Amino acid sequence: MNKSVECMRCHAVMELGYVADVSQGGYLQQRWAPGEPEPSFWTGLKAKKDQSVPIVTLRCPDCGYLESYASRKSFPTASV
Repeated sequence: MNKSVECMRCHAVMELGYVADVSQGGYLQQRWAPGEPEPSFWTGLKAKKDQSVPIVTLRCPDCGYLESYASRKSFPTASV
């Protein structure tokens, strides 16, 4: 299913992408996790990977507005 997502600020067609999360092992896609963050000595934060959801981000090529979504379902592609 391909449908365009319009920027709520300037009405241009949004581009699908992601915000890279920099780690010691390289770049990762950001993920949403439920609850309060719990510190971990070894990993920075305790995380339950089976409960986390990847975050996709749409960017307006005209005004730069970003809009992020956390969904296990595939996101409708904007202008890719």
